[in-house]
Amino acid sequence: MATGVTHLFVPGPTNVPDVVRRAMNVPMQDHRAPDFPDLVNGLLADLRTLLRCRTGRVFLYPSSGSGAWEAAITNTLRPGDRVLMSRFGQFSHLWVDMAERLGLDVVCVDVEWGAGVPVDEYERQLAAEPDIKAVFVTHNETATGVTSDVAAVRRAMDAAGSDALLFVDGVSSIASIDFRQDEWGVDLAVTGSQKGLMLPPGLSILGVSDKALAASAVAGMKRCYFSFEDMIATNDLGYFPYTPPVPLLHGLRASLDLLFDEGLDAVFDRHHHLAEGVRRGVAALGLELCATAPEWYSDTVSAIRVPEGVDGVQVCRIAYDRYRTSFGGGLARLAGHVFRIGHLGDLNEVSCLAALAAAEMALADAGADVAFGVGVAAAQEYYCSAHPAAERSVELSYAAPR
Repeated sequence: MATGVTHLFVPGPTNVPDVVRRAMNVPMQDHRAPDFPDLVNGLLADLRTLLRCRTGRVFLYPSSGSGAWEAAITNTLRPGDRVLMSRFGQFSHLWVDMAERLGLDVVCVDVEWGAGVPVDEYERQLAAEPDIKAVFVTHNETATGVTSDVAAVRRAMDAAGSDALLFVDGVSSIASIDFRQDEWGVDLAVTGSQKGLMLPPGLSILGVSDKALAASAVAGMKRCYFSFEDMIATNDLGYFPYTPPVPLLHGLRASLDLLFDEGLDAVFDRHHHLAEGVRRGVAALGLELCATAPEWYSDTVSAIRVPEGVDGVQVCRIAYDRYRTSFGGGLARLAGHVFRIGHLGDLNEVSCLAALAAAEMALADAGADVAFGVGVAAAQEYYCSAHPAAERSVELSYAAPR
């Protein structure tokens, strides 16, 4: 008989904190009641704080992040608009696929899976093609564990004199990795509830700049469910144009409270701290990340290449069946070649040590030559010597008296 919990180390959905789960355990309520705007207005205001978005608007859709992708495109662009995208992992590929299926003329720059957005090539393309209407950036490619530099893309756009809209997929970065919508000139920022926001899937969040709102007034694509116009008309009254997932909204309230109580900068520091420990553990095991250089390393997910002759699918299956631990598998061309450890959301150092310990056992069972405890020890050494900045001031209070 199985005992204990099944450990979740996929890069989404992530673990839901108990306080958030309890917040969602509410009786059904009237989403047209006169006091419902008290909940809605506070959420929309605090999501702007999360995105660091003082201007424009934030929309909440009952959908996965893909719904916000579609909302962003259909509300601001016209069929046939020329757009610049790059493909370097499964999720950036899916965004390209959606853009093409919605009738956009996509200039797609293919990049090695393990690198990120090619900023110099973006600048060259934008200078050569001033008619490009939108630039797309996958901030954090979940399939490969790669984070790209959104601010550098904005600088490249400015250097090329581009007036294009800047779209950013922040599904596995926002609320875990620093994100600054206004400062970076992001026009449309997409995320979902099931990753850094530590909720079940079912809510997508879309930050929209004033420039993008103006574009929506003349955009030529048909839309209904995702219409900005309908959302604005009802959001301004504190409601939604259709029945919202009320328990998720209460969970979002609790999640945002947790993030703000910790402090956003502390949240980002914590994610970097935990990720670096995992990376050091992976290196100590003699394994390589899919990310090709430190400049691309993600603080929310590490895609780890399995040794020659070892099947990454088997590693994930063994971890789940024998050790009740879920890792992310390799997607598309990476299937069988990597497994992924998600280190975002509600977790701590001991969580990451458990992930590394389970990975060591699953790798060994799958045929890898692994020295038990080496990866865990490397992470332990790092975690003990490099506490997050917010904790250093209290470190001495735990020291034994002399």
